[in-house]
Amino acid sequence: MPLIVTGTVGIDTVHTPDGKAEEVLGGSCVYFAAAASFFTQVRMVAAAGEDFNADFHEILAKFPNVCTQGLEIRKGSKTFRWGGKYFDDWNQRETMFTELNVVEEHPPTAPEAYKDSKFVFLANSHPSVQHEMLKSLPERVFSVADTMNLWIDIALPELRKLLEDVDGLVLNDEEARMLTGRRHMVAAGRQIIETMGPMFVVIKKGEHGCILVHDQGVATLPAYPTEAVKDPTGAGDSFAGGMMGYLAAAHSKDMAVTLDSIQTALAHGTVIASYAVESFSLDRLASLTKDDVARRFNEFADMVRVGQPAAV
Repeated sequence: MPLIVTGTVGIDTVHTPDGKAEEVLGGSCVYFAAAASFFTQVRMVAAAGEDFNADFHEILAKFPNVCTQGLEIRKGSKTFRWGGKYFDDWNQRETMFTELNVVEEHPPTAPEAYKDSKFVFLANSHPSVQHEMLKSLPERVFSVADTMNLWIDIALPELRKLLEDVDGLVLNDEEARMLTGRRHMVAAGRQIIETMGPMFVVIKKGEHGCILVHDQGVATLPAYPTEAVKDPTGAGDSFAGGMMGYLAAAHSKDMAVTLDSIQTALAHGTVIASYAVESFSLDRLASLTKDDVARRFNEFADMVRVGQPAAV
């Protein structure tokens, strides 16, 4: 089932307690596409500048299920750049710099060959840009959006319009509180479903896992207990990529998108994200195999199993 993602391609500089990486490949679209490619083919729609060099193209080529026909390389422009510093508490991050560059220009458009995309993921960007991309894909059957606190703060009307037209929303717990004013995450998720439009909401809680609130019920998952965290950049986008990649692949086998299938998809996303944080940039994902993914998924499934129902 054709899966498409639109978001940022970036050049990152990252400092962590374990080291640093200067000018490495990053961006929401890149991490998502790499993660999703372990389950299905994925189409990228993004823009980069002429500083997006051959080395970056070679890295993307290591993921053969990623189609880059929709990656625009713009002459005279510079690629989005971000620098961040993490501390001993991985939940603490300091942004050292952000250079929007090509992101401030007109958004990229999906090539004609992508217009038959059925599964759509709108990685974090301005809600009006996300909405325009969504409306340009008339054959979509399932769409999910990511957002962030900035858009909740400065573009709430546009975000509300977008949410009326998507099936799912991915955001973190702080953003869920901002959007709804609710402190309890299940209550926040239900408010989004009942008043804003999506069928389900995935609320990310970092090292504490995630909560799925669906119009059919609620599910929770812990994070995989990774012991070798090196760089958490891109973990959320990799999580979303694993989730959507699994759903697109399952749907191509006539599996319906239900509470159960989304819960299983979240487990796959959790596993992919646990690998992504084991290196800077895409290094770990580029060396990963499908057997590695399956093995860790089985380990994770054993970890979250609770045994037989209690007697009543």
